[in-house]
Amino acid sequence: MTLKQTISLVFATLLASQATAQSTLIKNINGYTLDKKNLTKFSAIAITKDKITRVYRADETPIIDNSTQVIDGEGKTMLPGLIDAHGHVLGYGHSLLRVDLAASTSEQSAVALAAKYTAENPTLSWVLGRGWNQENWPSKNFPTAKSLDELFPDTPVWLRRVDGHAGWANSKAMALAGITAATVSPEGGEIIKDKSGQPTGVFIDNAMALMTKEIPQPTRLEDKMALVKAMKSLASMGLTSVHDAGIDRNNIDLYKELAGENNMTIRINGMLYLPSDGWQQQLSQGPFQTKDSFFTFNSVKIQADGALGSRGASLIGDYSDHAGHKGLMLHDTKTLQRYIDTAMNAGFQVNTHAIGDNANKQILDLYQTSIEKTKTAKLRHRIEHAQVLRMQDISRFSSLNIIASMQATHATSDKNMALARLGEQRILGSYAWRTLLDSNVVIAAGSDFPVESPNPFYGLHASITRQDHNDSPKGGWYKKQKMTKTEALRSFTIDAAYSGHQEQLIGSLASGKQADFILINKDIFTSAENKIWNTEVLQTWVAGKKVFAKESNK
Repeated sequence: MTLKQTISLVFATLLASQATAQSTLIKNINGYTLDKKNLTKFSAIAITKDKITRVYRADETPIIDNSTQVIDGEGKTMLPGLIDAHGHVLGYGHSLLRVDLAASTSEQSAVALAAKYTAENPTLSWVLGRGWNQENWPSKNFPTAKSLDELFPDTPVWLRRVDGHAGWANSKAMALAGITAATVSPEGGEIIKDKSGQPTGVFIDNAMALMTKEIPQPTRLEDKMALVKAMKSLASMGLTSVHDAGIDRNNIDLYKELAGENNMTIRINGMLYLPSDGWQQQLSQGPFQTKDSFFTFNSVKIQADGALGSRGASLIGDYSDHAGHKGLMLHDTKTLQRYIDTAMNAGFQVNTHAIGDNANKQILDLYQTSIEKTKTAKLRHRIEHAQVLRMQDISRFSSLNIIASMQATHATSDKNMALARLGEQRILGSYAWRTLLDSNVVIAAGSDFPVESPNPFYGLHASITRQDHNDSPKGGWYKKQKMTKTEALRSFTIDAAYSGHQEQLIGSLASGKQADFILINKDIFTSAENKIWNTEVLQTWVAGKKVFAKESNK
């Protein structure tokens, strides 16, 4: 043997030993994964570096050698890492650093929460927050600047509604923004005014920009800190991947930077918001993925209409509880077509927010035209939310190879007002998971955090029961639209991965795929359906590394 051959053999042996040394076997587990359409069980999983090397059935004996690290799973349930197909990571990160109004039970309690937060953070130049929902208040009415002015006469306040489609300002904030009775509502937005024509303090959709332009923007470092904080929090809930629904070039650069620093806790699949600064130049550079697949950029996000709660969703007919009002389209047809065509021609998947039946119909029409022109059906374009659909439009999803990216907890949050907004007929095509599945439509599940909690077990529970955490309503809200447990898990795993063109990488546990999985404290397939929402995550693993462990299980 020559010296060169000897050296090669030594290096090969060294590399093999290093690879073997990084092998891990987790045994004694109650594992579930999906194989095509079927749910399969396993009892052990072998990992080398970031990949799964073998999944063992219950009747198979794991192969163990002296160099393998063996972990006893103690009979805990293992699932593939859960994927949220629609969230807002930076917004969630910043929400963790701002006043949370989700628990407010009235306009006055929301003001009190803001005041408490301000007392704890006295150096704030602006009081910022999110989470109020007037539908959960006794009055059901939008709040006013007057209630904020009593405690905040000199400090500007801006509080976003839970869905992000409305904002609430005090008089100081409106004065800084130059808002008066003479200020005209912009196209695609509304300044709510009282009977005398004075602005009340609530701004809907595009009108919010009149306020937000005055708010000091976070620094690059603050944005980076918010992303890191958000990803760690999401991992603690069992999420190993998130589709970030609406980012800009700065966010893309931050994700690339974090990936380069090995500082990404979970995987992010980013959607570039159209329009945002430099969007055309960004698209001209084509799709992108880091070498470790922690950050992927292959899609865009467009917003067609507003939200149902703030009556901004675009309906074909009038709102049932607001005669003469049909909601808002945020762009004209020509503009929407330009965004869609540009993105498709650049090789990007197009994901468009559409909630009302008019918005969904228009986007389906535009997709149909653009897909035929660009020959991009294989890109699996998506409609985000797909919330209120005409029955005749449901079959168009599968015929056009369009994915319905839906959020189950929107149904259980909206159930108290959706019927009033839509009426007895339109509600039948709303939040219509079963009807879509029966029409061979792929549903990718998400939460739309921070609009809703990012906890995926809330979404699994809502998908399966169509109930809130108080088991209401009995039997489920429009119970015929329920998913089975297997379908719900599929929507949060392999189908969510498919919706991001990542089904060969993640979404199920199989040899050769990334070792993204979670251990939880209960078997969701044998435990009571109405208790799935309070499932606890014990461990979260991404790319073969444990990124979260509950304190008592470290």
